Amino acid sequence: MKAGDEPDEQAIADAYVYLLARMLVIRQEGIDASEEGFAYNKVKYNPLGSAEFVNPNLDVAYLECWIAVDDDSVVLLTVPEIQDRYYTAQILDEWGEVIININERRTPSRSHGTFALTRPGSSPSIPEGATRIDLHGSKAKLLARVELKDDPDEALRLQREFTVESLGEVSVAPPPSIPDFENASLLGVEIFETVDEVLESAIDVAPGAAEAQVGVRSVASFVAASEDNRSEVEALLRDKIVPGFLGSIFTETTPLVNGWVGGIETGNYGSDYLKRTVLDLAGIWANTSAEVVYFASTMEADGTPLDGSSSYLLHFPGEKLPEAVVDGYWSIILVGLPDLRVVPNEMERYNFNSHSDLAMEPDGSLKIGIGPTPV
Repeated sequence: MKAGDEPDEQAIADAYVYLLARMLVIRQEGIDASEEGFAYNKVKYNPLGSAEFVNPNLDVAYLECWIAVDDDSVVLLTVPEIQDRYYTAQILDEWGEVIININERRTPSRSHGTFALTRPGSSPSIPEGATRIDLHGSKAKLLARVELKDDPDEALRLQREFTVESLGEVSVAPPPSIPDFENASLLGVEIFETVDEVLESAIDVAPGAAEAQVGVRSVASFVAASEDNRSEVEALLRDKIVPGFLGSIFTETTPLVNGWVGGIETGNYGSDYLKRTVLDLAGIWANTSAEVVYFASTMEADGTPLDGSSSYLLHFPGEKLPEAVVDGYWSIILVGLPDLRVVPNEMERYNFNSHSDLAMEPDGSLKIGIGPTPV
């Protein structure tokens, strides 16, 4: 789009997709903050087996916390020493970009201990022995996981040894006010109404972010210039751009093989804003590919959409079992669309993983049945 020109369809689509990533994180912050007992810098220790959130990880003892710092404060994160089981303390910024994973793989020189989380450019007093980690701004999301293995009580004990402590009073800005929206009914032209507040609320460290934000502001200015402009953009979003985005989530950002998508770089996206927004929508707080590899399917191998009234068979040949290609653990979970929550069933069975008591076929293969009737 040239300076002074009316934004074309591609410019509007690019601006929308870029901005939607931030909107999705703002929405999640609002959802989290509305829960009883919520406070910034206060850990929420999720109960074992809890499936009451999007894309739940049922293989770990899970905890989460919204971190908030300012120029005069520091937040101390304590990570316990953990051996012989998977764990990580994952910290993400307000766009869904991973800042760091603390564990023996990513930070072998400092895999546990006390970490001082700070606002970039600030000069607070750091306690002796604490390792400083600069966030990307004033807020971040902490997600920590400890593998259950076959000893969930030990995992629960270790979960409680992760702690967060704020040193000093922190001035916390509320998240920007945005309209309510659902995954099945995304924002329309109203996404461009609060552009200044939204963009100024969180630094984007992605390459090219400044150029992308110029494009967003240009579209916002065009929308605000007249009711005709607003109606034009609203129609484009409603009839073409948003449906096209939703329809391409599992086709344009990742390879499609036998009905499965995945195996792409996640967690840090460079200038691929489409991929970042897709992951924020389909599985917010995605970790880096060095920590986890995601695969998902919404269709059979022939392209027929999966349907809850049908039953399916997931087959792993004996020479291609999941455990042959993982260093930690593997897990399969069934969630519904578009809410991405576990599918209710009489058995209250939501996933299988490396530690499940699964019966192998005589030929050494693994078959997992999915659906309302045995297969």
